[in-house]
Amino acid sequence: MKISHLTFLLLFIAYASSGQTNTYKISFDNAVHHEAEIAAYFPNITADTLAIRMSRTSPGRYALHEFAKNVYNFKATDASGKKLKITRPDPYQWLVSRHNGEVHISYTLFANRGDGTYSQIDETHAHLNIPATFIYAPSLSERKIEITFHPREDLNWKIATQLPLLEKTTYTAPNLQYFMDSPTEISDYGLREFTVDNQTIQFALHHNGTKEELDTYFEKVKKVVLAEKEVFGELPIFDYGKYVFLACYIPNASGDGMEHRNSTILTSTRSLGEGGMERNIGTVSHEFFHAWNVERIRPKSLEPFDFEKANMSGALWFAEGFTSYYTNLMLCRAELISQESYVERLSGTFNYVWNSPARKFFNPIEMSFQAPFVDAATSVDPVNRENTFISYYSYGSMLGLALDLTLREHNLNLDDYMKLVWKTYGKNQTPYTISDLHDSLNTYAGTAFGDNFFNRYIYKSEMPDYKVLLEANGILLKRNANNPYFGVAAAINDDLNGVIKSNPRIGSPAYKAGLDKGDVILRINEQAFPNGESFDKYIARLNVGDVLNVEFERFGIKKNRQVTLQPDPTYVITLMEKEGLEPNKETLQNRTAWLKN
Repeated sequence: MKISHLTFLLLFIAYASSGQTNTYKISFDNAVHHEAEIAAYFPNITADTLAIRMSRTSPGRYALHEFAKNVYNFKATDASGKKLKITRPDPYQWLVSRHNGEVHISYTLFANRGDGTYSQIDETHAHLNIPATFIYAPSLSERKIEITFHPREDLNWKIATQLPLLEKTTYTAPNLQYFMDSPTEISDYGLREFTVDNQTIQFALHHNGTKEELDTYFEKVKKVVLAEKEVFGELPIFDYGKYVFLACYIPNASGDGMEHRNSTILTSTRSLGEGGMERNIGTVSHEFFHAWNVERIRPKSLEPFDFEKANMSGALWFAEGFTSYYTNLMLCRAELISQESYVERLSGTFNYVWNSPARKFFNPIEMSFQAPFVDAATSVDPVNRENTFISYYSYGSMLGLALDLTLREHNLNLDDYMKLVWKTYGKNQTPYTISDLHDSLNTYAGTAFGDNFFNRYIYKSEMPDYKVLLEANGILLKRNANNPYFGVAAAINDDLNGVIKSNPRIGSPAYKAGLDKGDVILRINEQAFPNGESFDKYIARLNVGDVLNVEFERFGIKKNRQVTLQPDPTYVITLMEKEGLEPNKETLQNRTAWLKN
């Protein structure tokens, strides 16, 4: 039955309970045009003016996201339906005055991005990230919340969420923080679940595939859950005895993953039948590890999470980076990828971190500080991140690898260090500082070991000796110094010319020669730009030391520069066996203890 906006509001006013509970209702009659109708009721207001706002941030994200831009048709009334005065002090806030102790709000929300930060409403689903969907009153943030969803029965929609069920389609949250941290998927999803230590793990999958595909994939999810439990020795105690994966593998989604306290969002355009069975499981591994590391092993710098400004933490190299280290390691231990595949996947991340000039400017803590600028943040002015930034995901992942392999040289391991941090901080939910992590490593491995690691690699930006660490596990780290290197990340063909698409890396041949992003390469050594062949393949046919006379155009003016090709700094990481070498028994035992545990 279609409900008009006014009727919907009046029904909601009649329904809303009294007392210290804020209540919401949401319906989706105009889902085809990506709209939801939302009503909120705030009783027992003592202040003359009630401030109502939309969040500017979302749990798990660190940058600003102005969710208020998608709110319109905003109305405020008292209990009798009388319109109240509304003023706008800023773009994301409404001040409601002249009320009689009760405020009823209604508005329309436009939502059409299905990922871990935003909401998406259409006739396939209502994919709701709470901060992107619901207004709130900051002064009433400790109140209990009740939310009634009106799923589209004609579309066979069901509700999946970490929120505890009150009755029928009404759910509850103990306060605003929990409510904001509780994404909800409403669709015709498939559900699978299993029990671990008397707690329920649910996997709700909205997809266009078959039940058999879901069954097969769920077996992979189960293996990931159990492998990660082994790292910490136990599951977290989920607040309501349940953890739910909210997965949308559909063409209209945007690829993402976002952790929450007792749930996670997983979105991908890849269906299980077209590559998602293998390629989506890594996000499952990463996000579930966050149930320990970041949700309960929680940086003090992120507590409490602020919905009004960017959230900055210097600990993301550990919170996100160490989680990234475990992402593929867990897939390997769960035998979802081979040891060979795991090892070879290290190459890309290693080269990105090892060869980046950004370590000259920032250490891992300072890289973490940049999250508000890079974590799905938007800007229109050019930046120089190719030279000044290393993702704290990747940087921390490589530091996690180094710490694990170094600890294993002393008959210790990263798993047991993580267990110690879990028992000290996560299990009792005591937020930690970076100094706490340092002290914990000193406690676990000794002061000399802990001080050396933190003083060299965390407070500074030195790099461990990965060659030695990997060789102790039967893995080779090598590079071919005979391969030539130009130093531009991408040069593509454009009307028989080449356009430099990235800032040349500091110290590279292109950088030294004075080439820059946006330059249009016209000719190389008096020959037309090699149209029809990738630029990388063209360079690969040349030799280290070759001098290229590059004719290019910048701002409509033709210029010439000489580029001298240098040895390629790229490394390859591979098992010794693939290179015809036979690791000794001790080396293989080290590898097995690490990758199979």
